Formats: sequence, C-alpha cells, structure tokens
Amino acid sequence: MDFEERIVAPDMTSMDSDIEVSLRPKVLTDYIGQEKAKENLEVYIKAALSRGEALDHVLLYGPPGLGKTTLAGIIANEMNVNLRVTSGPAIEKQGDLAALLTNLNEGDVLFIDEIHRLNRSVEEVLYPAMEDNALDIIIGKGPSARSIRLDLPKFTLVGATTRAGQLSAPLRDRFGVILRLELYTPEELAQIVTRSAGILGIDIEKYGALEIASRSRGTPRIANRLLKRARDFAQIRGNGIIDEDSADYALEKMEIDHLGLDNIDRILLETMIKSYNGGPVGLETIAAAIGEEAVTIEDVYEPYLMQIGFLGRTPRGRVATPAAYEHLGLAKPNTQITF
Repeated sequence: MDFEERIVAPDMTSMDSDIEVSLRPKVLTDYIGQEKAKENLEVYIKAALSRGEALDHVLLYGPPGLGKTTLAGIIANEMNVNLRVTSGPAIEKQGDLAALLTNLNEGDVLFIDEIHRLNRSVEEVLYPAMEDNALDIIIGKGPSARSIRLDLPKFTLVGATTRAGQLSAPLRDRFGVILRLELYTPEELAQIVTRSAGILGIDIEKYGALEIASRSRGTPRIANRLLKRARDFAQIRGNGIIDEDSADYALEKMEIDHLGLDNIDRILLETMIKSYNGGPVGLETIAAAIGEEAVTIEDVYEPYLMQIGFLGRTPRGRVATPAAYEHLGLAKPNTQITF
C-alpha cells in the first residue's frame, strides 16, 4: 500500500482535495490551538498594522498537517494583502523566483512551502530580497557580464518546513519571526472536528468528535480526513449522526486503533518483534521484510511511532519498546532494551 494513500498520512493527499481548503479558517480568532504561536503572531500583526509596515518575515516549522499553510493565509487576510503560494521544489531557477518577487505588490505575502528544499543558487537570490528589498540580476556572460539591482516592494516571506534543521543558517537568520507548531491535544482536535462538521453539514455529538480526535495523531489534517470517512459509515450503517459508537465502529473498520496506529504501523512493529526479537534490527532489513522503501519507513512511519514511545533508534538499529509489546498484546522480551 502506498503511504500516500494511508488515511493517517499527515501529508496532503488526493483524499483532501478542495475540501481541506474550504475548512481552513480565514482569521486568527477562528484558528484553534497553537495558542503560544497564535498569541505572539497576533501581537506582531497588530504592531505591523499600527506602524503601516509589512510584517517581518515568518518561518513556520513543525510536523506536516498542523496548519502552516492555513496560518500563511491568515497572515495575508489579517494584513489585508494578497497571498502568493509556491513551494521550494517548484522554484527551479533563479528566474522563477525573480518572476515571483517582481510581481508582488506592497506588503504582499509570499508563501514558500517546503522551503528547506530550495535550490542553493535560488536561495541566494532571496537574501538581498529579504534584507534589502532588492533583486540582484546578472546580465550577460563572461567578461562583459554586469550586475544590476532592482528595487522590490516591501513584502513578507512566510516559509514553512517540516525540517528546520535542513535550512541553511544564512536563510534561517533572515527570518524575524520563527514559530514552532506543536501536535494538538485530543480536546483541541475535537473542537476542530466539531467546527469542520458544522461547515460540512455533518451531525456529530461531543464524544463522537472526541473519539475521532483521539485517533488523529495530534494532526488536524488527519482528523478532518477521518471525519469525512466516519460520516460515510454513519450515513450507510447508522442513523446519520456521528456519536461515540458510530465513530468507534467506523475507525475499527478503517483498522485505526485507539492510539491512531493503522495496519501498516502494526505490521512494522509485529515484524520487528516476531521476526527479529524486537531488535536491534537495521532499517534496510525492516524495509525488505515488509516490502517498503527504507526512506518511507524513516520519514513516514517512524516519527509517530517514536513520538508515542513504541520505537527507538540505537547505533545497532531499530528496537521495539516494551510499550509496543504491551499495545500489541505480545509477550515482553526477557532482555532489557537499552537506548
């Protein structure tokens, strides 16, 4: 099964389509959770507006699916300016970025998703743009080449990344506002699920929303995805209302357990435990055993399993923790696992 088709995948998939866009809040007051980041961002926005200036450049980082793109849209709306959206991999040449920058209006927000994947030569064009609102262009080649500087309107660059450690220091240092987005609590996700249900016209009860929220891996994108699938089960196998029982039934049918683990997560852990005595076992060995690419296991499956304490990385390989044995109902190892 392709990880992109997993209903618990935190990245944007074809399952989300335009529905996710319609569920995104447009103003800070409608944005649920991330209280620390939201409180600081509100101060920065109000201060910039009171001075009649563009907001300082903003870096948003954290796991996928937490609302970085949503926050970029909110910043543009609150500042009453246009939003231009692109991504690091989409900007292949310096000319692509130059075209984006020269088409911005005063105060506009340029949102670059996956900014850590910017080409280094493209990234260097950003430095004078962010610092001096200027664009340096080289005309010609060889000895006759000359540099000209174009003035740019003042703008706000909002960069989003799931891997802040991969940003170069010169780029990171040019952001005046750096905000980390944290995983959501079940209670916060339940509020999001209830809000989304209202927008989509879905009847949902308090404990039905909490049941969906508790299995959503702390991620709003997953919560909204599960809500839509739970609606299908409630309509066809229930009375059309998502209560605790119908939500539990739907999630069991989707093979998502009470901690948000799906069938692939359990296969990975069970393979480690049953075939390799819980580890240590090499990443490539696990990949071959379950028929998945090593990079997918490392980037997609492992982060959540490590967050909940089911998987550990050691110099000798991956190990399943006692908590993983207990969750799967398997006998714990006799040897003590050390990290």
